[in-house]
Amino acid sequence: MTARHRLVRVPASSANLGPGYDAMAAAVSLYLDLEVEETGEFSLDPGGLQVSTGRDNLVVRAFESLHSADGIAFRLRSEIPLARGLGSSAAAIVAGLFAADHLFELALSREEMLVRATELEGHPDNVAAAIYGGFVVCGAGAEGEPLAARFDAPDGLEGIVVIPPEEISTKLAREAIPTEVPLADAVANVSSAALLVLGLRSADLDLVARGLEDRIHQPRRRGLYPRSMEIVDSATELGALGATISGAGPTVLVWTTWQEAGNVVTELEQRYGEWAEVRRLPFTPQGADVPEL
Repeated sequence: MTARHRLVRVPASSANLGPGYDAMAAAVSLYLDLEVEETGEFSLDPGGLQVSTGRDNLVVRAFESLHSADGIAFRLRSEIPLARGLGSSAAAIVAGLFAADHLFELALSREEMLVRATELEGHPDNVAAAIYGGFVVCGAGAEGEPLAARFDAPDGLEGIVVIPPEEISTKLAREAIPTEVPLADAVANVSSAALLVLGLRSADLDLVARGLEDRIHQPRRRGLYPRSMEIVDSATELGALGATISGAGPTVLVWTTWQEAGNVVTELEQRYGEWAEVRRLPFTPQGADVPEL
């Protein structure tokens, strides 16, 4: 009998997108590749990543939420930096789930994948973007199950990321957010999120720029990454539409038009290139995929 063998490719993601805390995200063009093969013995090749090679690895935990990993060899290759706010944990979870689903032909729907991935991740935004690709807006169904609506990025919109060398604990970043926020801040974020979605759906980049303001999570996390917040504060001065902290940070997603992207990259490299990695990072419509081997 031929040993079963699958390759899964999952994109990175940028969550929150300013006002959409735990509710909005976008898939971006960095990828985690997971190869799984029946070899008769469990093993995990981390591909140079500083992660566990045991069954407590997040990829394996996600895989084993659907099927035992006995006899399975896992090989990881990832472009997604760890603990930088680009959805590395979400990509790992989604990769593990898709690998088990396709290797053992379980035929789960993407909606079922979202429920399982959210249970493991704790919030739906990054995993939804990793599963569906594009931009996602997340909510809850009648029984509390996570839901996601997706749409493609408008023509002319481009992302640039500034990736600092420091890692930020998601737990620490979440602890900075109080359980209650002032009503004025909540109202401001609802307004901004509505403008952002309307701008993205109508390809009105002026509306997109107006919809990037956040008053819930970024101001309260400023002390965790002051230099990242400096970029958020000054992005329009560089010719960008604006900037948002990517997920829990410290990476900054700078929003721009394709016409201005080159100039904005040059300005960012001049100001921050000795401290952080600056790179153009297109939004991608492609979610998790299992290409033919």
